[in-house]
Amino acid sequence: MFGMEPVQFSETARTGMGQWFGEFVATFGLIATILGCVRFNMAMIAPAVGLYISSAIWFTSSTSFANPAVTIVRAFSDTFTGIAPHHVPAFLVAEVLGAIAAGVLFGWLLWPGGKAGKE
Repeated sequence: MFGMEPVQFSETARTGMGQWFGEFVATFGLIATILGCVRFNMAMIAPAVGLYISSAIWFTSSTSFANPAVTIVRAFSDTFTGIAPHHVPAFLVAEVLGAIAAGVLFGWLLWPGGKAGKE
């Protein structure tokens, strides 16, 4: 990183169903981790997120950007962690879908007072 230009455009290709599904899974798990901590122990959000992202880098094909802001910023870094700017939109769609799916499922599963599914 030393001696590199502060802003570059990445040329790292990250595309295809495997990468997009990996990003969906990474974001789904991140939101699930946060919602679980909110429900059971809010003081653990920061360490849980750090541990989750550290592990998701290894178990997802996308290397777990899991956050639209991170995805956009990585387009401006031509390193092995970058993403080519024209591949960013598909990652953003996968992240939004993963977040929505996790929000719906874990919002229902972790509903306080055991009211899940009772309307």
